Amino acid sequence: MRLHRLDITGFGPFGTTQTVDFDTLARAGLFLLHGPTGAGKTSVLDAVCYALYGAVPGARQSPGTSLRSDHAPPGTHTEVVLDLTVAGRRLEITRRPAQPRPKKRGGGLTTEKAQSWLREYDPADGTWKGLSRSHQEIGEEVTQLLGMNRDQFCQVVLLPQGDFARFLRADAEARGKLLGRLFDTRRFAAVEEHLADQRRTAEQQVKQGDERLLALAHRMAQAAGPAAGGLPAPAEKPGDPGLAGAVLTWAAVARSGAREARDVAESALAAAESRRAAARRALDEQRELATLQQRYEDARRRAAALDARRAERDGWQALLERGRKAERVAAPLALRDDTEREHHAARMAHERAVAGLAPDLAEAGAERLTALAGRLREELGGLDAARRAERRSAELAHERDGLDRQERADEATLQDTDEWLAGWEATRRGLQDRVEAAQEAATRAEHLAGRLEPARRRLAAARRRDTLARDAEAAAARLTDAREHANTAHESWLDLRERRLRGIAAELAAGLADGESCAVCGSADHPDPARADAHHVDRATEDAAYEAHARADEARSAAERDLAVVREALTAARDEVAGTGTSEDTEQPAADALADEVARLDGAYTEARALAGGAHAAREALDRAEAEHHRRLEVRQQAERRAAARTSQREALDREQAAVDAELARVPGGAVAEHAASLEHRIARLAEAADAVRAVEDTARRLKEADDRLAHAAYRAGFDTPAAAAAALLDDVAHRDLQRRLDAWQADAAAVADRLAEPETRAAAQRPPADPDRARTAHAAADRAARDADSALAAHRERCAELDRLSRQAATEVRRLGPLREEYERVARLAGLTAGTSADNERKMRLESYVLAARLEQVAAAATARLARMSAGRYTLVHSDARAGGRRSGLGLHVVDAWTGRERDTATLSGGETFFASLALALGLADVVTDETGGVRLDTLFIDEGFGSLDDQTLDEVLDVLDSLRERDRSVGIVSHVGDLRRRIPTQLEVVKERNGSAVRLRGGGAVSG
Repeated sequence: MRLHRLDITGFGPFGTTQTVDFDTLARAGLFLLHGPTGAGKTSVLDAVCYALYGAVPGARQSPGTSLRSDHAPPGTHTEVVLDLTVAGRRLEITRRPAQPRPKKRGGGLTTEKAQSWLREYDPADGTWKGLSRSHQEIGEEVTQLLGMNRDQFCQVVLLPQGDFARFLRADAEARGKLLGRLFDTRRFAAVEEHLADQRRTAEQQVKQGDERLLALAHRMAQAAGPAAGGLPAPAEKPGDPGLAGAVLTWAAVARSGAREARDVAESALAAAESRRAAARRALDEQRELATLQQRYEDARRRAAALDARRAERDGWQALLERGRKAERVAAPLALRDDTEREHHAARMAHERAVAGLAPDLAEAGAERLTALAGRLREELGGLDAARRAERRSAELAHERDGLDRQERADEATLQDTDEWLAGWEATRRGLQDRVEAAQEAATRAEHLAGRLEPARRRLAAARRRDTLARDAEAAAARLTDAREHANTAHESWLDLRERRLRGIAAELAAGLADGESCAVCGSADHPDPARADAHHVDRATEDAAYEAHARADEARSAAERDLAVVREALTAARDEVAGTGTSEDTEQPAADALADEVARLDGAYTEARALAGGAHAAREALDRAEAEHHRRLEVRQQAERRAAARTSQREALDREQAAVDAELARVPGGAVAEHAASLEHRIARLAEAADAVRAVEDTARRLKEADDRLAHAAYRAGFDTPAAAAAALLDDVAHRDLQRRLDAWQADAAAVADRLAEPETRAAAQRPPADPDRARTAHAAADRAARDADSALAAHRERCAELDRLSRQAATEVRRLGPLREEYERVARLAGLTAGTSADNERKMRLESYVLAARLEQVAAAATARLARMSAGRYTLVHSDARAGGRRSGLGLHVVDAWTGRERDTATLSGGETFFASLALALGLADVVTDETGGVRLDTLFIDEGFGSLDDQTLDEVLDVLDSLRERDRSVGIVSHVGDLRRRIPTQLEVVKERNGSAVRLRGGGAVSG
């Protein structure tokens, strides 16, 4: 990195624009930046840092501190422009901090936001090209090109006054914080924390597993009960190394005791089951004996009962044998009954048949009745032709009635059709007019729809315009209030800041301590420090006022943005309402007028659309009317044709009616149908009576024959009369009942005889009475004992199964915990080693300290190369990892004195020795950090103060070392107000303190400017 030009305007103590030509200073290689105290020497370096990173170093960038010069004239922007070359690219960075400016409207001040510009020089066409105006993008680009952040840049390029002297004398902890910021060793601290987190996580997992293991052990103790033999449960706690083995050992002992108890219970159960089986056999024997004895007694009682009912059984047998004899008379008896019923039915039919005949025919025979019916049939045959003529006459009358009805219907149809056709032309014109009106309405509705939608949009825009107009008024009022509040807060902050600056001496005096140098004059004596008065404003009050001012300014900006957004939306709404043209040259219609217009268009559109919607119905009505016209014409033609046909049909019917009337005239009285019906009825009654007479005669003959056969069959069966045989005859139900009774008695008798003859039954009857109750009691006692033994065995088996299951779970848990415990031990060793708490870490060094120690070794080696020249070979810097007291080791820094050969602490160096040792350390640190950040070449360095503590010889040696930096094409700027340096360094940049602000002047190097 090489600096070319720096332009400072209204920044710090510089009220006007000041230019620093670094190219001229760099040609000398070594230049002096000097000026009186408070002139602004450090502000030049602050401007370089601000241009690069948008912030000044250290505490000078505290909240509430303004970078704007109090000497800057109103209207002049505070601005820093830096021209530099980095990574082979020529860049120009311009930055303006947030600063107050006069308001464009009204009085007072407003805060202008910070701004940044980044440009790059294009050597091809000799022009500058803009790259970005984003603070974030410019900051990321600079950090990437330089390879270091602001803190690293301030330590490497702007070697600050006093920092490295403190670094040289600092303890290991303070030194580690600085090196950690420079070398960005946060990743190693993150590794320490990550390992610690892993250790805690693994430890928690192991403890959780041990807790689960102890829970299993507790459950096994509950399941084992007395089987554990009094062995206490494991006493180890979660996390103890021997917990797993203790749990498994205790589980094995519990399982062994439970299995022994189970074996004893199995033996007891076998004995109890044997006793229960013997009791069961004895109970079965007693029950069998009691059953056989009871069986024998029941058989004896049944035999006595059968003997008492033997006479009844003999009566059943006699009835059954008499019924079997009567069965031989059953067929003739049934035939005689059937014949008698048929004869009775024939007599009743004969009486009904002769009831409607003449009295003289009541006793007539079948031959007489048949002859009379024949004569009537002959008379009926002579009336057939007259009957046919009468039926045809009725048909002809019906046909004439049909023709009359058809004629009347056709006349009504013709009258209706003529009336409808008379109004056809008017109907057709009306329907055609309706179709044309619907078509015109459709065209009108389409036109109105095209006008309605834009009118609706204009109405919505007008309503939105009115709402936004009210919102704009409210936003303008809020902006006015926000501006007034921001002005008040700004003026309050400026007043408090001015009052604090007036009393800053008292604030600085409050931080003085005896023996320590004053930050302003450098003196260690403080004879009369300033005192704060009652109206003194401290820094917290000023910061609070600044924060209130910043909040009020942000609220004002937000109000301005809100008003701009509302006004932009209002303009858009007005343009949409205006339609063509802009809202400025078009009169804005009221929303109510637009609403009336939309309502009018909408009503007309609705009416036209409704009328147009009937177009299809109108066309269909016209089509139906034309079809009806065609149908009416067809109907009229058909009616006319039917009228002509009816005339011919009437003439034919008249001719046929005349012939029929001539045929009927030959019948006397003319009532052909009534006379024929009377003859047919008389013939049917005579035929029925003749058949009834013949049936009575036949059934009487067959009844006499049946009586003869029945008397003969009864005699042969052994009965005196047919009545006696009928009384002895049994029906099927009675026969089956008698047979069932006889069979049941015989079966009971055989069964009783068989049971009394059984050997086992006779033997049981001869033994003493059985006692099953006593055997049942003995069996119940044996059964209870066996069940108790079985329950005890089941409990022991369940205990063994539960212990086996829990033991398997414990073994599984132990196997699962094995890798976790190994992982925990490994992570714990690593975490302890990186944290410096492990016994293996002899020096108790953390990982981050170890890495920083390696960097410190590099810094000490690089610093020693220059320290040896500055001290004429007397001093060298070495890194020490020895522990100091009880503290951790790793970041010690010692100086080796070649004159004494001893190594001692850097705190023992004198003031001048401390300065050139610190300078050597700063230069060495710059080299190491440069290499660490990617080897970015740093062609410009600044060293701030400290040269006043050197004698002439040492000063010459230090300057020789600094001058040797030119061999690497570097330029070094020394910031100091030591007068002797002005004589030794010809190229100088002087900062002059003036009433209207400081100014810079370039002296030497072949030019004088200012």
